[in-house]
Amino acid sequence: MLDANLKTQLKAYLDKVTQPFEIVASLDDSDKSRELLVLLQDIAGLTDKITLKTDGNEARRPSFSLNRPGADIALRFAGIPMGHEFTSLVLALLQVGGHPSKLASDLIEQVKAIKGEFNFETYFSLSCQNCPDVVQALNLMAVLNPKIRHVAIDGALFQEEVNERQIMSVPSIYLNGELFAQGRMGVEEILARIDTGAAARDAEKLNAKAAFDVLVIGGGPAGASAAIYAARKGIRTGVAAERFGGQVLDTMAIENFISVQETEGPKLARALEEHVKQYEVDIMNLQRASALIPAQGEGELHEVRFESGASLKAKTVILSTGARWREMNVPGEQEYRGRGVAYCPHCDGPLFKGKRVAVIGGGNSGVEAAIDLAGIVAHVTLIEFDDKLRADAVLQKKLGSLPNVTVIRSALTTEVKGDGQKVTGLAYKDRTTDQLRTVDLEGIFVQIGLLPNSEWLKGVVELSPRGEIIVDAKGQTNIHGVFAAGDVTTVPYKQIVIAVGEGAKASLSAFDHLIRTT
Repeated sequence: MLDANLKTQLKAYLDKVTQPFEIVASLDDSDKSRELLVLLQDIAGLTDKITLKTDGNEARRPSFSLNRPGADIALRFAGIPMGHEFTSLVLALLQVGGHPSKLASDLIEQVKAIKGEFNFETYFSLSCQNCPDVVQALNLMAVLNPKIRHVAIDGALFQEEVNERQIMSVPSIYLNGELFAQGRMGVEEILARIDTGAAARDAEKLNAKAAFDVLVIGGGPAGASAAIYAARKGIRTGVAAERFGGQVLDTMAIENFISVQETEGPKLARALEEHVKQYEVDIMNLQRASALIPAQGEGELHEVRFESGASLKAKTVILSTGARWREMNVPGEQEYRGRGVAYCPHCDGPLFKGKRVAVIGGGNSGVEAAIDLAGIVAHVTLIEFDDKLRADAVLQKKLGSLPNVTVIRSALTTEVKGDGQKVTGLAYKDRTTDQLRTVDLEGIFVQIGLLPNSEWLKGVVELSPRGEIIVDAKGQTNIHGVFAAGDVTTVPYKQIVIAVGEGAKASLSAFDHLIRTT
């Protein structure tokens, strides 16, 4: 199952295990059970700290639990955690084996102190780059607190469960049998949901903070770059972000970030955060900005308020809140979001194996999504508003060679249709004839570009008709001492490498402002 190189790497990790533990497998006569058994035998053969048992009696097969004698740990994988989830498996082996987590000590204590009974189930797909964050967070919480139990389930392998629960988006998290959340979450986000009072305590801590020289709002590439450049000047720097990494977290392959030949969004996001942490930067996660109160006069402070009730003040502010997926804004889209309407083909595509889907959008993202999905689903219908596709010629050529793809041009999507539980079709208007048509299908992947996250700034900061923050060549907004960078601004070409440069520029401009005015 594991090649020699991977075994060598894994053995080096397992040498860090300090406490013996058991892997207890629940298997049947299926090929997948045999495949899992080979994997577990490979793992157990790399260290004398692990004992493999095959007498498990769990209903989900193949599956396995990690049990440490004398410790009450409820952590299980249902399926074969390879692909993106192999890292989740390695971390679980280390943590159950006594190797300490890198999670902040205050969060570890918060997890240990949680009261109640929490039975989590996470449905993932092996191709999902968002799923490992959830699986790893809940696995760690299960190791730290015996009241927290977690099973990570490969949705593609347990298709009956997926169909019964009508899961059409991963990661999908269930708590005590009820849907808890969908999408990427870390320990902080999960704690904020289950630890009542956590948000109020966090807001109180933020309100007590002294004013920053530079306060960066947003933790994507632009925000990370701005924070690093500010901190290197030796000034008091803070970053308040809804989620560190921003839109990069939802990006699959990145092959045009100069000097890095190939990487994945979540990996780059972690690298950005680790780089920022090398400096004295106050990182404040799970903070969604709600209002900017500009300084009232020379020498006064800008104030940023957050939905949590927190408020921060600073001499200068850099706005780098990025962008999000543009929605169709048609009837049925919100009702069936996560129940057939999706925005990440890499994450959710495997859940539609053998089904009919549509991709909305004929740019590079849409055509790439259609090509990707064509290898998984029964049929793809690509719908483009314009009378021609806008994707690169090489992508259009590849798309045209696929037998299970239909392209519909000059089409305006008008409605997402469903049966109250899941998507059943899509209605569109033929723009050449004004005739209404319907396509029967089970999934819709929306790939029509980005919207700037700037609604909270309307009436305060000057915005373009598209909602982008208008900046000059130095990243300065219309407000003295307030700068902006990245995809939320009018700077053309929404690229990671450009956002990084713009963040650095805005930070240098903010520093220049400080030395000239204070």
